[in-house]
Parts: sequence; structure tokens; C-alpha cells
Amino acid sequence: MRRWRLAAGVAVAIAAASVATVIAQPANAETAAFTVTGSWSNGYQGQVEVRNNTSSTINTWRVQLTLPAGTTIVNSWSATQSASGSTWTFTPAGWNGTLAAGASTSFGFIANGTGRPTSCSVNGASCDGSSGPTTPPVTTPPTTPPTTPPAGTTPVAQNGQLRVCGVKLCNAAGKAIQLRGMSTHGLQWFADCYNDASLDALADDWKADLLRVSMYVQEGGYETNPAGFTAQVNNLVEEATQRGLYSIIDFHTLTPGDPNYNLARAKMFFAEVSARHASKNNVIYEIANEPNGVSWAGIKSYAEQVIPVIRANDPDAVVIVGSRGWSSLGVSEGATSSEITANPVNASNIMYAFHFYAASHKDNYRAEVQRAAASLPLFVTEFGTVTYTGGGQVDLASTATWLDLLDRLQIGYANWTYSDADESSAAFRPGTCGGPTYAGTGVLTESGTYLRSRIRTADNF
Repeated sequence: MRRWRLAAGVAVAIAAASVATVIAQPANAETAAFTVTGSWSNGYQGQVEVRNNTSSTINTWRVQLTLPAGTTIVNSWSATQSASGSTWTFTPAGWNGTLAAGASTSFGFIANGTGRPTSCSVNGASCDGSSGPTTPPVTTPPTTPPTTPPAGTTPVAQNGQLRVCGVKLCNAAGKAIQLRGMSTHGLQWFADCYNDASLDALADDWKADLLRVSMYVQEGGYETNPAGFTAQVNNLVEEATQRGLYSIIDFHTLTPGDPNYNLARAKMFFAEVSARHASKNNVIYEIANEPNGVSWAGIKSYAEQVIPVIRANDPDAVVIVGSRGWSSLGVSEGATSSEITANPVNASNIMYAFHFYAASHKDNYRAEVQRAAASLPLFVTEFGTVTYTGGGQVDLASTATWLDLLDRLQIGYANWTYSDADESSAAFRPGTCGGPTYAGTGVLTESGTYLRSRIRTADNF
């Protein structure tokens, strides 16, 4: 990433590039460097690296950025922010306050407006480590024309290529959006549920935004016939593309819970599907469905080996990483999202998966999602209206509370499942699939009827 350092030590990168300029720093001061990591017509994403260049440990830090009139900071992560006039103050999030000699940490933010910081201080001194006043000259960066999504009425036509901006999923114009849709069941069991009529109903009657293509790896799935299941996935992605839907390719690992067991299979599968769909702007890759019984460090290691395989073919697509405890952000195994924020995956344009089943997972799970959403980009790639078994009574009250929360936080979701499985989580009544009718409510279960009513409300694109 290319950086320009202002006179007082503020480094500004206007667009992604590949060369970093190394600036000599004093050996006896804390420093901070500001970089633009993404920009669009009416805002940008910034990152600040704080480094302890002293010979002793520091127990806290404070970075202050002054922004020109018309530019404000709308959210941040890995730091606590406050504002006084045009000056924004950032202090540690808690876990990243102590810096050993030579150590560094970073935080990010989303700015509404295009003005870059006009001054920068860290612990009361200039960000370049000098003791003089921080008065950098005004720098006019090169401008890039605004990007607008292509014309059309489908979700993909309206939004184009998606990207992660801060903790949100944004469209090609930089607007934070929420995608809502349905997940298939296992393709080895319910392939007859995914035909022209059912996919037309999902796009036109349900007015969904996405189809999650759930390909089990074990349980009679991919490992038994890699070529056959890859072809099924590719075909469903093509069907979603024809209807203007986004498609999540779900590498549905469940048992065993350590995704590293399937590392070689994941590399082969994602190399093939990312090469096939690299030219598309509607494909999202979910690289591990529900890690369980494995540490976050193990999940992170897996992700950092699989993501480069995808990036080699498709550098722009969003990638979703599963979280610990069956993608519960660790809650189902007694942990929290703090382990992710303290040690995030070393990759850009990624999100983290969260799963819930409304009759089993309630207030403590919702509280963790609300807390995590302040610092992590989240996507609910799977949820059910029932218990975590996929059965039991439909809990519409808890489901409504969950979806209201996701709507407020602009977190996208896919419901389990768009199938006629003989379980209360299924959207269709048993015997529907293979038949001619999928539209309307006559073929839907209680869960399907409710989800259709939520999904078909107007999108805020």
C-alpha cells in the first residue's frame, strides 16, 4: 500500500497500491501513521497504526485527528472514539492498550466525507514523534470518479460488486446494505428442491437477494464425489446469476469440527470454483460452515491458507470466515468475539459468520452480536426459527427479535432452509419439491410463511 507522509507525520494513501515508503522515526517516541485503505464518492475507510518506539512498555495511548469541515467519523473498530468539534479522539478498545517496546497496534474507521486529517497527535505529541506542533499542509489528493451500480432491478443489478467497508457490507457505490435470502439444504439429499420453478419463486415471489448454496463436505457430500458436487455448486451459482441473485458458496463443514481436517479439499474446491466464477460480481465465498471443538487460532490458520487460493483467481470477492463454537462467535463454547478482535484474520475484504437458532439462542447470544458488530463485519450465513436441532416448535417471537436486531445493524442473513425436509425449520411442506408449485404461501410451512413475509419487504438499496 502506497503512503504519502505529511509534514507532521500523517501518512495518506489515496488508493490501494503496492509500495510502502519507509520513514525514519525517532527512537524515543510513540508514533502514529494514517492510511486510507479504501475510498468511494462520499467517504473513505481509514486505518491508524500506533507504534511504541520507546525502550519501555506503554500502558495506554491516545490518538487525535482533526478533520476539515464536512467530514465526520461514523464508526470505528479496535478503539473507543469521542469527538469535540472537529477533533476526534481514539483510545484503546481495552485489549490493545498496552504496547511493549517496539510493538504496534492499529484501529480503523469509516469517514463520511472526503476530507483527510489536517493534524494528528499521539499522546499529545506530533504523530511523527517530534515535539513540535502538528500543522501539516493541506494536501489535495487525486480524485476518483464515483462508482455507480449498473442499471436494473435485480439485487445484483442494483448493487454490483460488493466489498467490506469497515464493519458493513457495501455495494459498488459505497452504500452499506443488507442482503436477505435462503440457504439450500444438503445437495446430496434435496437436489430436487433447486429447479427453475423454485429458484424463480425465490427471486420473484420471495424477492430474495441471495441464495446460499450449502455443499456438505462429509455426510455423503463432496468427499464422496468432488467433481460431481463441484458441478452441482457451479450450476446453482449460474442459476442464481441468471436471476440477479447473490450466491454464497458454502463449504459446509460440520463433523469433524476442525476445518483443517478438510484443508486440502478446501484448497482444491475453492481453486476450482473461484476460477470458474472469477468474472462474476455476485459470488461470496464461505470457507468453513461451523467450526467446533477447535481453537480460534486453528480456524484463523485455516482461513489464512484458504483465502489466498481464492484471491489468486478472484481478488475482489467477499470471503466469510466461520467462527468458533458452531459459528457462534465462540459463545456456544464459553468464549466471546474478543478472541477474534484481538487476533483477526490477516486478510482484507472478509467477514465473520454468526449462526443462531431462535428457540435455543436468545438474549446472551444477541448481546454478543450487538457487541461484536461494533468492531467486526458480520454475516448471519445460517439461522433457524426453531431449536439448534432443526426441529421443535417455531419460535416466532425470538425470531422476530433476532431479525429486528439484524435489520437495525444491517447484518445480512440466510435462513435454513429452502427445502421440504421433514423438520420444522424447512420452508416448504413435505412433498413440495419435485412438484410444479413453489410460489405463494400454500406450499409453505409456518417457518417458510414468516420468512417469506420478512424477506419480501423492500430492500434499502
